[in-house]
Amino acid sequence: MNETVDTPQPPISPRGAGRARRWLRPSAVAALAVGLSAGIGLTAIADGHGFGRWHRGGFTDGAVDPARVDEHIDRMLKHVYVDVDPTEAQKQALAPIVKGAVHALLPLRDQMRDTRQQAAALLSQPTVDRAALEALRASRLDLVEDASRVITKALADAADVLTQEQRAKLVEHVRRWRGHHG
Repeated sequence: MNETVDTPQPPISPRGAGRARRWLRPSAVAALAVGLSAGIGLTAIADGHGFGRWHRGGFTDGAVDPARVDEHIDRMLKHVYVDVDPTEAQKQALAPIVKGAVHALLPLRDQMRDTRQQAAALLSQPTVDRAALEALRASRLDLVEDASRVITKALADAADVLTQEQRAKLVEHVRRWRGHHG
């Protein structure tokens, strides 16, 4: 008769917990990215039309006055500061980071508008030229890459300024903002 003996197994290593910790920081940084780029940076380009107003002369239309962009960024940052509660030194460090990123993204705005117009022209032809559409798409991947670099650098710089607790508060601020603005 074969009798199996259950041998005690060693406890499961905390390896899974380590993985969770390794993903927590990138998740917080990703949420910070949403906050800075969507909540502060990109809506700041909306030419003074208020929170989340992307139409009627906002992000995609017309010229943008850099002074009004800075005013809008300052207004957006004040909302963030209420929740994050940064020191004066942190405020002095964060404002140039956000403003620098937004101003670096402004030239890409016009190029993307031109791309939309070119795509509309291609799509409004009697026969759609798929090769031309693909060429247009491929030619603009560099714009997305440039924007990604600017935003990633700004996120890393801002993360260096804020404490872990402040970053967590910022994540919560972004979640509330996303809940109101979809």
